[in-house]
Amino acid sequence: MLLAVAGGAYAVDYRSVGDQPAVLYDAPSKQATPLYVVSPKYPLELIVELEAWVKVRDQTGALSWIQKSALSDKRTVVVTAPAAPIRVRPDDSAPVAFTAAQNVVLDLLEVVPGGWLRVRHADGANGYVRPTLVWGG
Repeated sequence: MLLAVAGGAYAVDYRSVGDQPAVLYDAPSKQATPLYVVSPKYPLELIVELEAWVKVRDQTGALSWIQKSALSDKRTVVVTAPAAPIRVRPDDSAPVAFTAAQNVVLDLLEVVPGGWLRVRHADGANGYVRPTLVWGG
């Protein structure tokens, strides 16, 4: 019973990589094995925070470590669906403002009541997307 209560209070926290590519490591140290480099603005789920390092999960579920200084407070999402219609209003019947392709990163502007995310493309176009079509929100 206690586990269920604790689990219900857990909030998922996401951050994005800053404006420069960042290295993900297998342990919280620059002497650890580098696993891969992630693109700027890529969203990551925060699992554990230490002083200078954060254990993170990416959209594939892989766990790794990143220097805290490489993360931004800005939030982004990455499109996981083959294509995500971004609508002009938070309504499934609203016209499509643009369609974002799989793996495109969008700035997260706002979490909207009713199960929508307000997002912006790098070219400035913005609109609303269902969270089931993206990861990181």
